[in-house]
This record gives sequence, C-alpha cells and structure tokens, in this order.
Amino acid sequence: METILIVDDEKNYPLILSAVLEEEGFSTLTANSGQEALNVLGKADVDLVLTDMKMPSMDGIELLEKIKMSDPDLPVIMMTAHGTVEKAVQAMQKGAYNYILKPFDNERLILYVDKALAIYRIVKENRYLRDAIKSKYSFGNIIGKSKVMNDVFELIRKVAPSNATILIEGESGTGKELVAKALHFNSPRRDKPFIAVNCSALAENLLESELFGHEKGSFTGAFAMKKGRFEMAEGGTLLLDEIGELSQSLQVKLLRVIQEKVVERVGGVNPIPVNIRIITATNKHLKEEMEQGHFREDLFYRLNVVCIVLPPLKQRLDDLRLLSNHFIKKYADERGSDIPVKGLDQDVERLFNDYSWPGNVRELENVIERAMIMCPDEIISVSDLPKDFRNNVDNSMYLDGIPKNAQLYETVALIEKNMIKRALKLANDVQSNAAEILGISKSSLSKKISKYEMSTDIVE
Repeated sequence: METILIVDDEKNYPLILSAVLEEEGFSTLTANSGQEALNVLGKADVDLVLTDMKMPSMDGIELLEKIKMSDPDLPVIMMTAHGTVEKAVQAMQKGAYNYILKPFDNERLILYVDKALAIYRIVKENRYLRDAIKSKYSFGNIIGKSKVMNDVFELIRKVAPSNATILIEGESGTGKELVAKALHFNSPRRDKPFIAVNCSALAENLLESELFGHEKGSFTGAFAMKKGRFEMAEGGTLLLDEIGELSQSLQVKLLRVIQEKVVERVGGVNPIPVNIRIITATNKHLKEEMEQGHFREDLFYRLNVVCIVLPPLKQRLDDLRLLSNHFIKKYADERGSDIPVKGLDQDVERLFNDYSWPGNVRELENVIERAMIMCPDEIISVSDLPKDFRNNVDNSMYLDGIPKNAQLYETVALIEKNMIKRALKLANDVQSNAAEILGISKSSLSKKISKYEMSTDIVE
C-alpha cells in the first residue's frame, strides 16, 4: 500500500482528502504546516506529497525545495488557487511533478496521483536494482578469507577509483569477470554500462565488427549501421576477456583506442571519441606471450598498468569451507527438499582438501550444486558427490607434485606430516579431536608432532 502525505494549513482539508484517497486504497498521513510535513518525512516512508501552495511560515515552494534536497525523486503535487498559478508553474520548474487547481474534482485528483505514483514505482525499482548490483559486486560477494585473497581485495580497493587499465590474470574458473565487475561497481563509473566481450568466442572479422561497429554497406550483410562495444560502453567499463587470443591486426587497433581514445567503425572514416575504462583478462601468462612474439610489447605495457593475479583454488584451500557454505546457501532454493543442508561431513572436507581443483571455484560450485540435489539429509556426504569427481580425487590423491624419483620413506613422511596438518586444521588445532580424525591415539599424535617439529601452538 502506497503512502501519501497531505499538507495544508486548513485543518479540515487534509482530513477530507484522506477520506477520498483512502477509499481508493491508499494510506495517508497529514500535516498542517511545512515543518510538520518535514518531521513526518523524517520518520515515515512516503511515496507522494500533496501540498498546498500558500501556507504561513513555510510555503509550498520552500517545502518542495527542502524535500528535493533530501529525496530528489519523491513526487510532489502542488494544490493551488487561481491566483497562484504563476507560482505553481515556478514550482514545476523546481521539480514538482504537477499542480492541481482548487477546487478540483476527485477524479482529476486520483488521475494525477495514479500517474505520479506509477512513475515513482519505476524510479524505486531502478534504485533497488542499482543497489542490488552494487551489493552483488561489492567485495563481500567475492568469497575468501585467505591471505592471497585479502591481498587481491586490497589491490581492488586501491585501483577501483582510478581510470587505469587493469590486466587480470588467472586460470579458468578463478573469477576474473567477477573481479572486473567489482572494479567497475566500486568505481566512479558504476552508474554507466559494464560491457564484456570474449575475444576467443568470435572469428576475427566478426570480433572486429563487434568491438568497433560498422557502417551500413561496409561488408556483405551490413544492412544498417551498428555501434560497437566500445561505443556501447561509453562512460563505463569494457572488459576484454581472453585478451591473449586477440589477433595482431586487432591488437594494433586496440592500441590506437587506448592511446588516442577514438574508434573508427568498420567501413567508416570518421574517428568517434570514446570515454571508457578498459579491463582485460586472460588465462595465459601474457608476458610470456609477449616474449614469444605472440603479443605486441607496446600493447602489453599499455594494458598492464596494474596486474591482478587471481590464485587457483589449490593455493587458497583455507577458503574451501567458506566457499562451500556460500554455494550451499546459493542453491538452497533449488534443492527440492524441505530438509535444509547445513554443511559437509568430514570425509567430504578431506576429499576437497586432497583434490587439486583443476576447474577452480567454478568446478567447486558445480560439485556443490549437484550434491545439493542428491543429498537426502542435512549433511553432504561422499556418496552425494559426482562419481567422476570421486574418481578424479582418487586418481590425483597425494601423487600431484611428488617427483617420480622420490624415495618411499621420505614421501610417506611428507604425506603423514600433511595429513596431520590437515587434521589439526579440521579440528581447529584441538589435538584430541585431530587424533580422532586420524584414527590414532592422542599420545601417538603428540609424538608425531614432536618428530616433525611442528608448531606447538596447539590445544591439548
């Protein structure tokens, strides 16, 4: 139910209008002066203000000005007599939605109110969507508490407000586009477009048209002029994903855009100024590509003003539990069961810690999504995990990174030490609980901790 504030110094008039509007299904509040109206607005959520023009102390125009200072979008309809029409027009120039002459019939009043509220609904919806987007791509939505991720967060905070070009490097599935969006929505360009293009998804001629646009008749099938992504991102941010796949000829054109801040459409001759921030992303080591002659050196240094390197999941295992819980919450509504999933059992956590995660965070999300569907209970167990995932864990367990000429004794000792570290981590460094996880006695665990000269900062 939408709320209308009625302001008039004639005490009976707000009461009469309230009865009319409430009969139409609206909620109403009343005030008999401008100051009283401001007090109401400070305490209540109001969707429309209907105010008289002529009032003592603070007239309608002064009230309008104060309302617009605190909420420029809140619609205000002025009620005025014939003698103050000129002032009503002045009020509209200062932001009033409309004015209505006294005396007025109820149908005209309801028509004006309905139109003003319809516009305000759209404004509030857009405001909500903007806030939702900002929340989604704030740092709180990039999940991680490990040191390597905190370093990434700190770098985003520092560079987001600038106009510097950013290069994001990281394996597939590490969240490069999410970081690019966080940079955009935490920058002064947040209210302008964020446009993303995958440079590996299109053939070179199609990609050129997609990026730079084309003029009518510039090639077969160009039946009309088309703006490119550079123009579409005007004032905002353009993400060029998989930048390492860009051809040499397009690298030259991109360099010109960065240096001269203009683009030319395919088949066009007139340079078009663009004001955009360019962010690039790649799963390759772009410096190595440059050294091998696959990527232009001058373009590399233009793009690499600031480089953000996203770590693979296997380098941030401290975030596994946090990420898993995030995805459990994310897919809770799609579960199709009344029993809420609360977490992972210890065997699943062991498997997750042993796995190398070649698909990174994206692979973890897929595993959790599938497990949420299959899990019949409150805790995800090993049997709920995809079979191919379990097989991959068995095949990779402990052997990744062990040299082929490694000695058995040294290797077993390394594995034992790592298993103790993992058990202590799962048990929050409580030694008795870690021993239970490992299936050995507490005294045996103490001896092994001493043998491997591990940290003594452990709860007995």
